[in-house]
Amino acid sequence: MTDQITILGVGNILLRDEGVGVRVIEELKKNYIFPENVRVVDGGTQGLWLLSTIQESDHLIVVDAVLGGGAPGSFYRLERADLPKGLRVKQSAHDSDLVEALNLCSLVEKEPKTVVVIGIEPFNISPFGLELSPEIDKKIDDIMGMVITEVNKLGVSPEKII
Repeated sequence: MTDQITILGVGNILLRDEGVGVRVIEELKKNYIFPENVRVVDGGTQGLWLLSTIQESDHLIVVDAVLGGGAPGSFYRLERADLPKGLRVKQSAHDSDLVEALNLCSLVEKEPKTVVVIGIEPFNISPFGLELSPEIDKKIDDIMGMVITEVNKLGVSPEKII
């Protein structure tokens, strides 16, 4: 049986750069064709409602705005071991409960084999605005490249749409 890979973009598109994960998912869907075992999911701000999506994944790649303390526009690559295992102060700009969902999966012993978070430090998360800041928007291709690299590491080569 082929492993199920999920690429999950999370974030609130009403808060400008906070929606970067969702915007990357939109671009991935426009620019790539993925094999049947790869799901590309807009998780928005669903938080704990993503539990079943996470549990159905053998490998989870999350795209999100990350408050990591770096300069705006800094890229992050975090693995499951880098994420807190218990209650914590939110690292994500939007408070999506993603880590809590992962922790619940762990409690019921139905969690992905691998979890990678691809993130970028936001420039502007001030309400309200649907567009990304120009500084983050110009990095969408770089973030997509990071996601494709992770998918390639799992033995999958999506087809680029020309």
